[in-house]
Amino acid sequence: MPLQKLALKPGVNRENTRYTSEGGWYECDKVRFRQGTPEKIGGWNRISATTFLGVCRSLWNWATLGGLNLIGLGTHLKFYIENGGTYNDITPLRATVVLTNPFVTVLNSPIVTVTDASGGYNNEDFVTFSGATAVGGLTLNAEYQITLVTPTTYTITASGNASSSATGGGTVTAAYQINVGAGFVVPLVGWGASSWGTGAWGVGSTSVVPIQLWSQSNFGEDLLFGPRGGPIYFWDATAGVSSRAVLLSSTTTPANSVPLNQDIILVSDISRFVFAFGCNAFGSAVVNPMLVRWSDQEDATQWAPSATNQAGGLQLSNGSEIIAAHQARQEVLVWSDSALYALQYVGAPVVWGAQLVGENISITSPNSVAYANGTAYWMGIDKFYKYDGRTQPLVCNLRKFIFNDLNTSQYDQIFAGTLESYHEIWWFYCSADVTEIDRYVVYNYLDDIWYYGTMGRTAWIDSGLREYPLAATHINNLVNHEEGVDNNELGASTAIHAYAETAEFDLDDGHQFSFIWRVLPDITFDGSTIESPMATMTLLPMQNSGSGYNNPASVGGSNSQTISRSAVLPIEKFTGQLNTRVRGRQMVMKIESTDVGVAWQLGSPRLDMRPDGRR
Repeated sequence: MPLQKLALKPGVNRENTRYTSEGGWYECDKVRFRQGTPEKIGGWNRISATTFLGVCRSLWNWATLGGLNLIGLGTHLKFYIENGGTYNDITPLRATVVLTNPFVTVLNSPIVTVTDASGGYNNEDFVTFSGATAVGGLTLNAEYQITLVTPTTYTITASGNASSSATGGGTVTAAYQINVGAGFVVPLVGWGASSWGTGAWGVGSTSVVPIQLWSQSNFGEDLLFGPRGGPIYFWDATAGVSSRAVLLSSTTTPANSVPLNQDIILVSDISRFVFAFGCNAFGSAVVNPMLVRWSDQEDATQWAPSATNQAGGLQLSNGSEIIAAHQARQEVLVWSDSALYALQYVGAPVVWGAQLVGENISITSPNSVAYANGTAYWMGIDKFYKYDGRTQPLVCNLRKFIFNDLNTSQYDQIFAGTLESYHEIWWFYCSADVTEIDRYVVYNYLDDIWYYGTMGRTAWIDSGLREYPLAATHINNLVNHEEGVDNNELGASTAIHAYAETAEFDLDDGHQFSFIWRVLPDITFDGSTIESPMATMTLLPMQNSGSGYNNPASVGGSNSQTISRSAVLPIEKFTGQLNTRVRGRQMVMKIESTDVGVAWQLGSPRLDMRPDGRR
């Protein structure tokens, strides 16, 4: 019998059984498909040993007129400007108050109680003291994180223990940063957790504290940003990377023309209008979740509509709240919870007009939209969509696999990003019963294929002004993706376990047994950084196929029919053929690597086999 070439379809298909998906791939992790065949994805390296505080949910890259290549980085605790691997804290201040002898120390304890009757502070907020004199042997002129809050007091932890119990500090200036948000969805249960009248008497209901999400956009070399449900802040690049941001309203006249609250901000490419979505109307403090407002053309500070400017707003009607917004070609796309609108510049007096371009749709989160090659892609609650002038669902060969294993209470954490060098859209999400992002799914829009894997990230930005795509990790640092071949999040290279596993395919015609005695692997290790890279090919032949075949790598726990004999075959750099002894009617093949320094791409393996009877 001649050698049988394994010409497998690219991408992963899990919409049916392993046998029905014959001729393709069924499982993978840390693998992409390029030119029709699987290869290990690139590695990642931390950009510096420095870390930031909090869970990062937003990244924005731009350059100043002075040539600084900056990243705006918003976490649930802070807002930073990254420059050269250093995270500069520019978190705005909420209030500055003067206190008199506010500190109470306890002998041999670092816990200090602070009295401030003005209130407004919350647990985990940050405060910076200046002008304080020593009390209990401690001089407390530094930044601290607040704990154990009461209406008029809170505690901080000093860097050392007090030498005595004392009260004092003199005249102290306390600068409070804006209130922190939630890093993860926090459920509230019991009385007072939800709206009045919900739940049984004396029991209450359940609710959640939403996570802190930021939107940001550069206005020239300066930065505008804001937390969901909060005001808009302004950072002046000429003041330096260590200068704090201020309220945008503090730079305007009248100050109350700037939206007091917003869910999303965006700066348009056309004539630089600043948009606020889900905000209060001009002259009102009531937030309208379907209201869109914009500033005057080329003026971020003028939001009061008049006959002499183009500031204005409009009310969207289809839906109950605006979820997301994104700049597209010659239009601004706006998603409500049930529709998609396209905002287009039409000039005075209307200025911006809204056109309904999609309805009866869904969207999971403000960050679940990615835009590439003139098309917007997003993740809905039960399917994926795209808009390229027409709104339509994406055919997804992983739809059942993804949406049946999705933690729906963690929708807000879902985010999307592009990797345009490989024509990919990545979505990161929490699998079922997991509260931190642990999985990703990729759509290759050039080849119209899907693949997936496991990875913990919290934000992503493609390589626009920087050499590599950038992602935020769960260990509070930024990493360059597609740099090297290993995992270097912690400063030392560790292996990336990458594998791809086929669906079941017939040997010969599947009617009788075949005996496989030789394999020609056809694999390249180009890009590896070690002298002798190695991958492993596993052949798992079966006596019978069946939908109960769940995990061929774990034979003892499988519901499939008997596996005649499996073969684990190490493939080295110069391996031309592999000798083996396996027999079966169908087979699954797995290719994987578990060592540092290894990169690989599989070609078209061939099997040398002969008929071996029906029993």
